[in-house]
Amino acid sequence: MPGIDRRTFIAGAAAGAAVAATSRTRAADANSQVVLAIMGANNRGSQLATRLAQQPTARIAYVCDPDERAIKKGIDAATSNGGPAPKGIPDFREVLDDPAVDGLVVAAPNHWHAPATILACAAGKHVYVEKPCSHSAEEGELMIAAARKAKRTVQVGMQRRSGELYKQVIDKVRGGALGEVLYARSWYMVDRPSIGKGKEAPVPEWLDYSLWQGPAPERPYRDNILHYNRHWFWHWGDGEVGNNGVHTIDLCRWALGVDYPTRVTMTGGHVRYDDDQQTPDTVTATYQFGKKLLVWEGLSWSRPYVRRSSIGIELRGEAGTLYVDDGGYTVYDPSGKEIEKHKADRGDAAHLKDFLDAVRDGHRTAADIEDGHKSALLCHLGNIAYRTGSILKTDPSNGHIQNNVEAEKFWQREYRPGWKPTV
Repeated sequence: MPGIDRRTFIAGAAAGAAVAATSRTRAADANSQVVLAIMGANNRGSQLATRLAQQPTARIAYVCDPDERAIKKGIDAATSNGGPAPKGIPDFREVLDDPAVDGLVVAAPNHWHAPATILACAAGKHVYVEKPCSHSAEEGELMIAAARKAKRTVQVGMQRRSGELYKQVIDKVRGGALGEVLYARSWYMVDRPSIGKGKEAPVPEWLDYSLWQGPAPERPYRDNILHYNRHWFWHWGDGEVGNNGVHTIDLCRWALGVDYPTRVTMTGGHVRYDDDQQTPDTVTATYQFGKKLLVWEGLSWSRPYVRRSSIGIELRGEAGTLYVDDGGYTVYDPSGKEIEKHKADRGDAAHLKDFLDAVRDGHRTAADIEDGHKSALLCHLGNIAYRTGSILKTDPSNGHIQNNVEAEKFWQREYRPGWKPTV
């Protein structure tokens, strides 16, 4: 990898951890700002930079991206509220040696989420990492260990956990409005175009492709992967279940009050287009937690019609049903009569504030890495069931796959030599 020798960097990161206590004290000062670096600015990172620019307790000092065009986009977002311009650099690892930086915002592709988070924790930095928090089940467990060892805040970008809307839904469930909730169903339906059939091509001059690949084993550059289509290749992405499904799967798991399943299936396929997509575009995943069931349906080539929201949840209990999407929730009695309707904010700004506050005072955030892992794990298990054609039996204490050698091979991923994360 260009620029920095990794072994040298790790030694520097260890030294950086020694300044963690100083960083925490400075961040806790009511008159100071939490100083951040944004990793990945092409899409989600720029969105987060815009929202962080509106937070008075945040200052963005760096924007990091191997795509030089994205750096400008990120800087524009970071200065959208009149704040000072951050420094733009390709390689995020340079900022981890800067003692002035309190935290790293990881909005790079999925295959970077865990390695970047673990490196940042080792350097004494707090982390806001986008969903899904990991690219494999093993990575999630390593991320929890890294956060706890370094005593750093690691918040996952599952922002609905911080919004009034979904907190009110959980309060309804916990208050018994539906009786015992036994069945949670959610979906994500959208009309995506074909990604076509790509071909190997020269790497564009604006892209450091080696750095973009990072910890993932090298693959030739193809003209239909960057940037968004990488979600649909197993080497870099997790399909629609990891891209958007993780949001509502997380909320369903929260509402049901469950952690790890006992049985997982995912059926479906890549049915709409004859193109290079490897992940399924039409699936139904089912997770069993004792007598409780969680179901997620993904359809990436057709929008919903009966209900107009592309993303939504149904919670069915013994005494009623609740339907919720990002516009609000409605409660029905067992006969189908509407008995309550409410609207509220889904929580983007509150989620970022929660992270910034946690950097200052050390509280456990609404979407701590432990919950992030449990929900991402459901996505990984679903994908493993799909890729192996298996009904997975899992340990309800930790979600590990039982008695399935072929499926267990997918618990971890392959890395570029020397890049396997360790804690």
